[in-house]
Amino acid sequence: MGDEEFMNASDDEERGGAVGYAPHPHIGGRTAVLRALAAWRMQWPGAPRVVVLTGSPGSGRSRLMTGFLMLCDPEYRKRLPLDDLDPTIVPPDLPAPAVPDPRGLTSDQLLWTLADHYGLGATRTADIVPELAAGDPVMVVVPDVDRAGPVRAADEPARLVRDVLKPLAATGTVHLLADVPRELAAEVIESLPAGQGQVIDLDEPRWADPAGLVLQVETSLDPRFGAPALPYTEDPSARRALAEAIAERANGSRLTAQLAVQCILMRPEGFDPADTSLLPGSAGEALDWHARRLGADPQTLRLMLTPLALAEGDGLPIELWGALANAVAGRDMSREIADGMLLAGPFVEPVEVPAQGAPAEQDGESTDSRTLLRLVHPGVADAIRAGLADVRDTQTRIAMALLEAVPQQDWSRADPYVRDHLAAHTLAAGLLPQLLTDPALFAHADPVTLRAAVEAVPYDALGAPARTYLRTAPLLTRSQAPVGMRAALLETAFMEDGLGPYADALHALNLDLPWRTLWSEPLPGATDVTVGSLPQAPADDAAGAGPTDAGPESDAGAPASAALPVAVVLVPENTPGSRTVPAGDAGTGGTAVLVHPLLSPGYVDADPALILRPSEDVRAAAPLALSRGADYVRVWDRRRRTVVAALISDTPFTGADLSPDGVLVVATARGVKALQIPLPEPVPLPEPAGDAAATDTAVPGVSVPAPAAPSDPVHPADTPAGPHGREGDRS
Repeated sequence: MGDEEFMNASDDEERGGAVGYAPHPHIGGRTAVLRALAAWRMQWPGAPRVVVLTGSPGSGRSRLMTGFLMLCDPEYRKRLPLDDLDPTIVPPDLPAPAVPDPRGLTSDQLLWTLADHYGLGATRTADIVPELAAGDPVMVVVPDVDRAGPVRAADEPARLVRDVLKPLAATGTVHLLADVPRELAAEVIESLPAGQGQVIDLDEPRWADPAGLVLQVETSLDPRFGAPALPYTEDPSARRALAEAIAERANGSRLTAQLAVQCILMRPEGFDPADTSLLPGSAGEALDWHARRLGADPQTLRLMLTPLALAEGDGLPIELWGALANAVAGRDMSREIADGMLLAGPFVEPVEVPAQGAPAEQDGESTDSRTLLRLVHPGVADAIRAGLADVRDTQTRIAMALLEAVPQQDWSRADPYVRDHLAAHTLAAGLLPQLLTDPALFAHADPVTLRAAVEAVPYDALGAPARTYLRTAPLLTRSQAPVGMRAALLETAFMEDGLGPYADALHALNLDLPWRTLWSEPLPGATDVTVGSLPQAPADDAAGAGPTDAGPESDAGAPASAALPVAVVLVPENTPGSRTVPAGDAGTGGTAVLVHPLLSPGYVDADPALILRPSEDVRAAAPLALSRGADYVRVWDRRRRTVVAALISDTPFTGADLSPDGVLVVATARGVKALQIPLPEPVPLPEPAGDAAATDTAVPGVSVPAPAAPSDPVHPADTPAGPHGREGDRS
């Protein structure tokens, strides 16, 4: 959770709760708040429908939320001493509320998480809250709003309050409890009628519970709960006196008290419990106090921790810590990093994460893990960032160091942290537009984080490649496509936008793309497309000779040099360059057509009636087959019955056709494009097996029809892993 407190009070401790009752074992106090939350949970008469929990960083609101959710979960309740707790803080045994976790998610993703939880039928983000409003009453708990979003500088918490929490709060069927930063808390309930909303600020005297904080500190100093045996920890009266001094100096901050205890216990030598005048009163003071106690320069500790304070995602790979500390300090910090774990120890924690997406296996998964480092609490990061003279300059130094860490600027070999989070650091440095010119980065970076960073830049500040990426990103995030598929979708998007060199650069990445886009034409309103060939005059005819006057029944076996492969596009009448075709002629239904060379840009001024279309026998004998849906087209290897290319679109396909030699032509509301699909290697015929096989051998000149492709297959390359993928946007 977000605001982590630091102790687990004993089950039999009598102080810190209501008289005669044990305190909550995970919280050790906060009875008044728990009573208010229990009233919300039980929907007591007069209880608000919407409750916003807030407080300063380190006030303990997230741990409080965790403790309350323990009381709401039917399974976890079985592990709690409910009979020993104050009954006014224990809600009845009800079904667990929905608890969508916003950490690292965008607002749309959080909404789709809710939609999945309740099994809603919404197909657009805008429909989710109205559908909730039309159903039965529901209870929703949203913790850790301050952790929302994949990129810190994009300010997703504010967007989540505006786009998710406020609409939910305004919905009469939703009973909402949310943990929100103080600067955003009032906004959640500002439009509600009187009595329907309440803000519980844990720093206000009525909710602060200083006695509970003393109990927490006292418990964390107790050797029975892991503290070292020291004179002031073993003696109950000395332990109590020190706990009171720490809590008083912390002024209600659970984080400050936590840090004070950890600093004392990590280096107990030289600490005099009788002299409490130097105890820290904030997270920043705890940093400086600990450094001085160890004889170190406080600035050295802050320089060491700055890369962690600015880290994105789950934390910073331990392998990158030293290089980034060097960049921040402008000098070699390797010795301080190597010898500094005692110095940094109270403020840093390791976290193991799966090593998925490692450079050597981007398209697969690994059971290995890697170690990341992060600060023990966001409040420590806030204190460090507040002490920086120039955050942008520091982020610039970090971004440059990360860029230098890419081996030979090969993004396929970059550390996953560098690949996925460099954009976030350059965004914070104000330099992201300059980075967004490398198509290899577009293909290799996590599309969720990169999209969030690019969307935070004013559109007018983006260059043409970045704008292409921005409009393609919903496809990348919706499909959770691997790197090769991302590169393919970007390749065709660059061709659509007239950025051919960027498409060529993607082909140079050795990613084995499933197609090469031959051409793309902006033809709004195209309703269908077919492939064919246009008979040509012999090559030695007079220059400028046009097509022959052969009709559609002409000999289809003419030499290839005498026929021009073309695509016939149905377009609205009066489209420049088109020809109107009478109803029923050439299967066009009385509209206009454009004739386009199949293999190159440009148009052909030709009579559509002259175009020859492949016969059904020719199509059936082709090695590739086509299937399509509203927003996808798949090309199949007929004999192997496998997908060789899967194209998805953010606008419905209005037409698609596949030539016998593997040129896929598709039309959408945006335009028409042609993609060359490599033909598969032929399937070798089985060796004859004696006389029994002799009757099955191929007869020269006789073709064996290939099996048809399945009509509506499912393929992971173009189907989201869940109903909304990682993006959560089906609009």
